[in-house]
Amino acid sequence: MASTAKRTPRKSAKKKPQIAVVAEPTPVTYTNADLVARREAAVPRGVASAAPVYAAYAENAELWDVDGKRFIDFVGGIGVLNTGHRHAGVVAAAKAQEDLYTHTSFQVVPYAPYIELAEKLNALAPGDAPKKSLLVTTGAEAVENAVKIARAATGRPGVIAFTGGYHGRTLLTLGMTGKVSPYKKGVGPFPADVFRAPFPSVRDGITVDDAITGLKNLFLTDAEPSRIACMIIEPVLGEGGYTPVPFEMMTQLRDICDEHGILLIADEVQAGFGRTGTWFAIEHSGVEPDLITVAKSMAGGYPLAGVIGRADVMDAMEPGGLGGTYGGNPVACAAALAAITAIEDEGLLAKSIAMGDKLKARFAEIGARAAPYRMWDIRGLGAMVAVEFVTDFNTVTPDAALTKRVIAHAMERGLLLLSCGMHGNAIRVMVPLTAPDEIVDEGLAIFEESLAAAVAELG
Repeated sequence: MASTAKRTPRKSAKKKPQIAVVAEPTPVTYTNADLVARREAAVPRGVASAAPVYAAYAENAELWDVDGKRFIDFVGGIGVLNTGHRHAGVVAAAKAQEDLYTHTSFQVVPYAPYIELAEKLNALAPGDAPKKSLLVTTGAEAVENAVKIARAATGRPGVIAFTGGYHGRTLLTLGMTGKVSPYKKGVGPFPADVFRAPFPSVRDGITVDDAITGLKNLFLTDAEPSRIACMIIEPVLGEGGYTPVPFEMMTQLRDICDEHGILLIADEVQAGFGRTGTWFAIEHSGVEPDLITVAKSMAGGYPLAGVIGRADVMDAMEPGGLGGTYGGNPVACAAALAAITAIEDEGLLAKSIAMGDKLKARFAEIGARAAPYRMWDIRGLGAMVAVEFVTDFNTVTPDAALTKRVIAHAMERGLLLLSCGMHGNAIRVMVPLTAPDEIVDEGLAIFEESLAAAVAELG
């Protein structure tokens, strides 16, 4: 179905949307095929897209493309839409703010929504110490600022990150990101004083004790503890495979940081804001970090990120040392306050736990039926769940080919999925926490059909 760019409001999310873009002097219509050709001419190939379709309209956990095809969304904008597409409260709050002002730059003329959101984040963050929050625009920007703050607070340059961690695409964050392809190819050298410690892996036979020993060996060989400002870790690896940090490891990292005066940064860009059943994934371990980076689902689809931390640490920078032209945009702040309210009022933390239990149980049943000895692991915290595929249970060789075919078959049948993991052999689930049970069930049925088809195709 050809469509135009301006959407006609709809009462039912399950009807095909009418989209209209008005161009002067006459309307311009387009299809997926049209946009593919235009994209190739206008957008660098380095900006990759997982789906070969173009969005026209979305509602909660459903999306329609410009050709009118409906999809169930198990990707959620890569974890941005815990409160779903176009949550009514989030959209209303953003529109109300737009009627007042859209931008002044907090560094020029400040405004209440920034302060109100900072107060809310400070209250939500784990730990009894007084907190302060910085608001920026992207997750990578939040991570860069967290490192900058840690260096200012400690007077030290060094940063320790972990294998498989993903922290962004800027040069500093790429230095911390523990995965080469496709992010780090051909763009080095990366900043100095960034060191990598091992992450536990059951498949690779790396235990928590092995990982901690590797960290301590790093202190002996490359990274003198007195030069390390911070350690940064995702409480649940995102791009690295949706693998939770074992709680005993997180506790030991906290002890090691305290012993050496190192600050502990929890990168909660993907795992935060209810995805795991708590506001922040690190809460499951009982460990209190010094700094937390946040983004994605904080603002329900609007671009916003931040750093939450101990007040004494956050105040290490001189006035003017933190900020950014768009940082803490008032419309995004209003949206974030509404998204947090929605998580609270709609009981989405508890729903995340229930959804996670359901997903894990159903994936176990599906794997046994459709892919015996191929679905090697089902893991995660709350509704931050992944399934990992191998060629067989004896060699546990990662099976990226099967993973890719499952995703392709799901796309054909109307389900959006995304891979993850160091070998690209896991599928992660980021369905909105607001998704109705019947939509989740429909998506899981499509997943099973797609897995069976992929297994039959590849053998």
